[in-house]
Amino acid sequence: MNYLDYARLDTLDGAAFRNQKPYPWITPEGALTDDAYRTLRDNLPDVSLFDGYFGVARAHGQQSHDRYVLEYRDGLDLPAPWQAFVDELRGSCYRDFLRRLFGVRSLYLNFHWHYTPNGCSVSPHCDAKHKLGSQIFYLNTEDDWDPAWGGETLILDDRGRFGRRSAPAFEDFDQVLPSQALGNRSLIFMQTGNSWHGVRPIQCPEGELRKVFIVVVNRAGPIARVKRFPVSYTHLT
Repeated sequence: MNYLDYARLDTLDGAAFRNQKPYPWITPEGALTDDAYRTLRDNLPDVSLFDGYFGVARAHGQQSHDRYVLEYRDGLDLPAPWQAFVDELRGSCYRDFLRRLFGVRSLYLNFHWHYTPNGCSVSPHCDAKHKLGSQIFYLNTEDDWDPAWGGETLILDDRGRFGRRSAPAFEDFDQVLPSQALGNRSLIFMQTGNSWHGVRPIQCPEGELRKVFIVVVNRAGPIARVKRFPVSYTHLT
């Protein structure tokens, strides 16, 4: 079973992506096949496997990014469909797609799940410089999530006014562009000097969770690779 819809991914134009404003981003529909999306949603990792990250101080005065986090590692006891999906992501077809989209020859990947409860948010930030970008797969649908509860990743345009070592609020940006975060959608974006993004505070009933799976696309380089991911960095291309 292929989880990714490669015919759909092949339609995404790398040059158009890299020229997108305010920085490279796209929200393709159907990156996963319909069967794969249903299967992954039906077999989501249980929150009991996750670590809680709440109130953890961030650099530059930015507010904490509060959520439950599960980091992928080799040997993790995952539902079988999710392990098969990760194995596919580590294969050549997906890496070829990312190299074409990002316009690079080499990269390496790591993966994690975030489940976010009521009242929590992701304050505006730019990702670390070792990252090329991310693909965020959204795992809620209208069957279990009301759009009024929020959860969209926001693309934030500062028109170059803020240094990455700062802590602007959502209201400080000139333009706020929401992703589409329900159903078989994903957000792919590229890390640049001003690739600000975030998620406003979730406003959902207690017990509900915003669920995403994130592929982090990292710059290749042996020193950074060993320093950042000393246990498992086998996804090199």
